[in-house]
Amino acid sequence: MLKLKPGCENCDKPLPPESIEARICSYECTFCADCVDRVLQNVCPNCGGGFERRPVRPVNAWVEGVSLRDQPAGKDKTHKPVNPEQHAEFSRQIASVLPHNR
Repeated sequence: MLKLKPGCENCDKPLPPESIEARICSYECTFCADCVDRVLQNVCPNCGGGFERRPVRPVNAWVEGVSLRDQPAGKDKTHKPVNPEQHAEFSRQIASVLPHNR
């Protein structure tokens, strides 16, 4: 089950469970759409993978026991701002490779 981390790892922007601005890689590194597009160039600084929109967990239990109330979002924040120069060098090596081929 997705952790639904509460904020952007780079800029610390709040990303509540209902946010449509949250982006995750396959390891659930979590960033806001603005950082993914402008700073990271769709390259995860932690694994080199690409990002996808994080799904929104239903608030209502449309299926018994399956909702945000039953499985709440994570509270553990990860805030480790990216060094733009270092990330530019890192992403330059792999950004031209489509995420599904990395």
